[in-house]
Amino acid sequence: MKKLLIASAILMAAPFAAQAGADFVEGDKTFGGDAELGATITTGNTETTSLKGRLDMKHELGNWENQYLLEALYKEDTGEVTGKRYYGLFQADYKFDEVSYLFINANHEVDPFTGFDSKSTISSGYGHKFVDTGKTLFNVEVGPGYQYKRLDNESALEAGYDTEDSWVAHGVVNFETEITDSSTFKQMFVADYGESLEGRSETSITASIIGALAMKFAVVVRYNSEPLDNKESTDTETNMTLLYAF
Repeated sequence: MKKLLIASAILMAAPFAAQAGADFVEGDKTFGGDAELGATITTGNTETTSLKGRLDMKHELGNWENQYLLEALYKEDTGEVTGKRYYGLFQADYKFDEVSYLFINANHEVDPFTGFDSKSTISSGYGHKFVDTGKTLFNVEVGPGYQYKRLDNESALEAGYDTEDSWVAHGVVNFETEITDSSTFKQMFVADYGESLEGRSETSITASIIGALAMKFAVVVRYNSEPLDNKESTDTETNMTLLYAF
């Protein structure tokens, strides 16, 4: 835990060090985001429940752009919980100009079906927008990070230890483009490479229904090169949700 606190302090200081000596550009406060919700419930001979919720918000103030993300997934089959995941993320970007920025990212995930009670990652580094036309965006982020995991009781008993921690190389590749005036395609890859490689790919298509309401189809793939015993390396998730932009 002491190493985690030291790493957090170092990484959190990076954006403010970059800001020192730079002029802060005053701008209008802007805030917006979107909320997603999807559910599947069946009764009778088969009883299943599947719920997916997501809240993604962005706040701009001068040179700073902040993102706040919350996700929740719950699945139940005939009274037995078959899936449960909670995820929270905060990212702050300090913009040097229209294409370059420094970022700090902190996220926390709870997914007991991986054998871990929780996983926390904090990272900081450089981001660059290679394409930003208003209709198409392609940006890349890279930097060092620190990851801390806590095993659940069963996994800790088998492994002989209850926590894992390591420095990681953090990278993000993000591509977004408008297919038509009412539909958008997005592809994002996130990777953390340290003692193992952990990655996440999210592919989605969003189509407007009416006004601020849209339908979103997404496929999420999660990968761990060294999963715990009796766990799979790859998890996939397919969602159809309603999205409301505000």
